[in-house]
Amino acid sequence: MSAGAIESSVGGPSRGHAPWVRLAHWLIVAVVLTLAYSGIVILMAHPRLYWGWSGNDLTRPLIELPLGRNYHHGGWAAASPFFGDPRGPVSQVRTYDIFNQNGWARSLHFLLAWLLVSALAVFAVASLATGHLRRDLLPRGEELAPKALWRDVREHLALRITPAKGGPPYGVLQKLAYLGVIFAALPVMVLTGMSMSPTIAAAWPWLPALFGGTQSARTIHFLFLCLIALFLAAHLLMVALSGIGRQLRAMTWGR
Repeated sequence: MSAGAIESSVGGPSRGHAPWVRLAHWLIVAVVLTLAYSGIVILMAHPRLYWGWSGNDLTRPLIELPLGRNYHHGGWAAASPFFGDPRGPVSQVRTYDIFNQNGWARSLHFLLAWLLVSALAVFAVASLATGHLRRDLLPRGEELAPKALWRDVREHLALRITPAKGGPPYGVLQKLAYLGVIFAALPVMVLTGMSMSPTIAAAWPWLPALFGGTQSARTIHFLFLCLIALFLAAHLLMVALSGIGRQLRAMTWGR
């Protein structure tokens, strides 16, 4: 993931994956997969996404997700005016058994989020200190030329994947994908997740405001989860096409 083992049309001998890269890769994989699982369990309790600062069962959602029995439940008693005025806020009582595993799922999710923050920080510092970021992940100027980019896009769309060598150098699309996930998508997931914490939002109200509100942060959090899931699907496909046995050995034991 962080410095994955896909090989595209890049020449030159492979240097293999450094031990700290392999360790960070599998740690981030385990944490992200567990976060995705616990996050889906949390979402199943209320599979509706909103925009702004507030959202609940009695407000119109931006997106409603078909997850679990709480989706389109329809089990409500008659609405009653909250302040006695039928034109004002109303209250309703559920008439169905709601699915809610928020207790353990939120605790696990929040605990592992700090492990993800630590892993990302270590990866960023190590990438800078060892030259991994400059040497292996940052695209060179000639790689970003339109012709070079388009050639790499065509090769990937046609699934013409060069057999893996078990480490760097990487293709330009690989580099852009890894940089996007490690230094953009995952940090946004962390920040939007922090914005949903009542304690953090109370101490730093500017953080949820940065995303347009607590519910907006929750929606963005989910959308970036979808982007990361797409990246993982493409990543696994490229690993399979470029030699899955060689890739797994290289990312686990080295060359």
